[in-house]
Amino acid sequence: MRNNLIISLIFLMVSNQISAQQIASDVIKEQIAKYKNDLRGPYKDIRWFCTDGSVRQPKDPCPDNIGPGNQHARYKDDVEKLAVSNHIFLGQILAYTKTEAFWDAPASHSRLKQYQLDKYLRGVDDGWINRKSQFYRGAIQSEDEEAWGIDFYKWLLAKDDVIQQNYFLVRQSLKDIPHNGDDNLAQLMRSQSKVLSDAYLPFMDLRVKIHAQPEVNDIEKVKTFKAKHITKLSVNQIKLIDELIVTMTTFFKPIDLTAVLQKAKLIKDTTFGKAFKDYVSEQYETSKTSDLIQNTAEVLALLKKAVLDEKRPLARLQLLDISLKLEEVIFKNAPLWEPKTVEQLVDKICYLGMATAAAGYIEQHEWEALTLTLSANTTNDTSLGDLTSVLQNGRSLVEWSSGMVKATYQETVNTYTTFEPLAYGFIDDKIRGSIALHLGKAVGELGDFIANESALTNKVLSIPNQSTIRGLNPGYAFGELVVVAGSPDDIEVSSNKIYIFQRPPADLKPIAGIATVSEGNMVSHVQLLARNLGIPNAALSDQNLADLMTYSGQKVFYAVSNKGNVIIKTEQDMSEEERALFVKKERRNEKIEVPVETIILNEHNVLNLRSVDASNSGKICGPKAANLGQLKKMFPEQVVEGLVIPFGIFRDHMNQDMPDQNKTYWQFLEAMFNEAIAMETNGIAEEEIEHYQLRQLETLRAAIKKMPLKTDFIAQMETDFKTVLGQDLGAIPVFLRSDTNMEDLKEFTGAGLNLTLFNVVDKSKILEGIKDVWASPYTERSFKWRQKYLLNPENVFPSILVIPSVDVDYSGVLITKGLTSGNDQDLTIAFSRGAGGAVDGQSSETYLLKDTGGYQFLAPSRERYYNSLPITGGTLKQSATFEQPILNAQNIADIKQLAKTIRETMPNATDTEYEGAYDVELGFKDNKLWLFQIRPFVENKKALSSTYLQSITPIVNTNKAIALSKKYK
Repeated sequence: MRNNLIISLIFLMVSNQISAQQIASDVIKEQIAKYKNDLRGPYKDIRWFCTDGSVRQPKDPCPDNIGPGNQHARYKDDVEKLAVSNHIFLGQILAYTKTEAFWDAPASHSRLKQYQLDKYLRGVDDGWINRKSQFYRGAIQSEDEEAWGIDFYKWLLAKDDVIQQNYFLVRQSLKDIPHNGDDNLAQLMRSQSKVLSDAYLPFMDLRVKIHAQPEVNDIEKVKTFKAKHITKLSVNQIKLIDELIVTMTTFFKPIDLTAVLQKAKLIKDTTFGKAFKDYVSEQYETSKTSDLIQNTAEVLALLKKAVLDEKRPLARLQLLDISLKLEEVIFKNAPLWEPKTVEQLVDKICYLGMATAAAGYIEQHEWEALTLTLSANTTNDTSLGDLTSVLQNGRSLVEWSSGMVKATYQETVNTYTTFEPLAYGFIDDKIRGSIALHLGKAVGELGDFIANESALTNKVLSIPNQSTIRGLNPGYAFGELVVVAGSPDDIEVSSNKIYIFQRPPADLKPIAGIATVSEGNMVSHVQLLARNLGIPNAALSDQNLADLMTYSGQKVFYAVSNKGNVIIKTEQDMSEEERALFVKKERRNEKIEVPVETIILNEHNVLNLRSVDASNSGKICGPKAANLGQLKKMFPEQVVEGLVIPFGIFRDHMNQDMPDQNKTYWQFLEAMFNEAIAMETNGIAEEEIEHYQLRQLETLRAAIKKMPLKTDFIAQMETDFKTVLGQDLGAIPVFLRSDTNMEDLKEFTGAGLNLTLFNVVDKSKILEGIKDVWASPYTERSFKWRQKYLLNPENVFPSILVIPSVDVDYSGVLITKGLTSGNDQDLTIAFSRGAGGAVDGQSSETYLLKDTGGYQFLAPSRERYYNSLPITGGTLKQSATFEQPILNAQNIADIKQLAKTIRETMPNATDTEYEGAYDVELGFKDNKLWLFQIRPFVENKKALSSTYLQSITPIVNTNKAIALSKKYK
């Protein structure tokens, strides 16, 4: 715990230093361009560095009495400044680097990752910043770099916690940090094919093949290509092809396992060493590729455990080097395993999955939660349901392994992409160089087979590998398709367009449809909004996104059925039935009216949370406070004390005169809506009206933030903080949660549309925060969602829930329904480390808790950072590792008991006829459960009951018998 705090403080200090002095990306881009054309690249000169600390001229080596020493380059001054200001390290020389600084634990191992990224960029961009300086003699001494690498791993691999928490990163680093004379030939082969296709476009098809499914016969294809195009190729292009052929020939040579065994002297007499020796002997008697891969996967799994059991650093290094060789054996041979039957295909998926897990692409507890085998039986068949379960688990493994790569490297790639766009290809290169590439292909083939057997087939334009696409929320849409390969955060979205993102943006504005590579989690605010409003939503692969780029900008029809099959087709391919879905109807019939007849606006006193309950929702305060007050009555020890600032206090303050407007704040708001009605009557375009309203709301929002708070209100806040929360105003951190009358309704969730302020302490910041929260319903995003789906959006009234912060260890969401199973008696839970877990679209640990007992692990967490809540206010970024699950067995048991109590008592306690599921936000601190919010879980009844969606939803007989001997293609 103490170490985590120290790391957090260092991270905070580094972040503050960097943010204050950072060099702009365009300046770095100019530096990169200069280094590419500089004979010395990022280096200034060459010197001797002696062991006594002295530095000598290049022709004046260290004498024996102060030596030995190393000769290498020094960095340019600008390179060193960039390291200090931006924590960006260019052209790193290992022999010039302290081991602990290179491991860079306080910055999430950024320097090591940058070193790997630098190597990738050199491969795909002709040396990158070392384009000319790679010939700068003496700048880097390979033998010194290799000696440093061995010393680095002797230091690093002595630490058990490093291996347990960072197995994937450590293992990947061995591919790039010199330590045994080996090269990363797989990456070199992909880099050379990319460089060649960039130089000679007709090579693109072969490049795609080499990147997606490299096989030994590709060597002949490259030779044939050279012969066919020889008259059109330049001398340099011929040289590139010849170099690629040499690399491919070397890469596809059989691995000499005997040489590997002989080299690993330190493990010879260990339990694993003996097992590895037996494995090597058996391979010379194995002629079947399937047996080779199965045996290798099993040995790879044994090796991972052996690394943890072994304590000698150099022995661990030998084990990890063997691990890389075994992965290479599987990677090269996987395309040669060509299963014929369903049973053989499932076996291939199982063993490639085992190897993927053993190579660290998923954690051990995640692998143990998956089942990639079929139930044993005596009839030599299986059910469609069991086969579908294998498909879902195989698909999950592919997604999780891809998520591990992104979680490890995405931050570094994002930093570099701002000044070097080629960096964006690094993650894709890592994924394509893994066993998961071949696993994904096998899973896709099983998906195609199941689609044919069940008629649950995707029809997504004409792109390949459609079985990797799965629907999340039912609905249909028509509009322009917009495919966004990079970050979604700076994209200005339109409510009549369909978006394909890498990940969903946290503050998404209204859109027609969405699909994402990283779905975040199924209970985030964005996902709940999509589900509530019938916005079609699907998950897809990186390759699917790349393939859909061709169609970006075209108008398409997009539908997700109730069973999750997905249709995307161009406008000209739409049927008459599909066109009829978008014939213009009276919009009012599709909107929801929020009742305001019973709202009480003359309550001007701050309320104790204990004094409100569900019956006050939408009357005195919003549903957050009312429902939390209800939970306080039902679970008094699991809900904090709190204060409620009712609608009436907001409305009373809005009666004050608004500066420079000659009217009150409320009159200004009313005048805006009246003018909008007049504009609509006069035939003004809807876009122009909206633009006018947004300008006015911006003025109003700015004015509310400067609005004076009444002295009697401030006095009451000070008194009630002391009497209810037990501390003076400004002495304890609190959350300020916006709580309007237009959210958490039975038909409209409004999740995440308005402001919540985290962990505010200072008295002045709390009082300013109250005004910020009052202003938040008038932001563009909040206004647009209300305008689109509510009949009376002008009648929004914010109350505020003020509750003390709980610095939870982890937090998340409980839905009292199985979202993946459709079973109303199941539960869905999603948790992330720290505060605010799951709700903002984090990649969260997700489970289906089954009514029949047990659970299904749906997804692991892949968030590297989380928020802790210090007593001094604000948030601290903590770093996370994934080797242990977030929730323990007792947490899950507590959640199940909580759900049981809510189902049994909530309807009676609230005197309501509501019979649907609930959406609960909760957290754990030292294994104690805390409750923060409850609301109805709202699904779109129109989407669920749509005749069209029902017509594209096939009836699937999961009991259908499938012969294991059946040919799968």
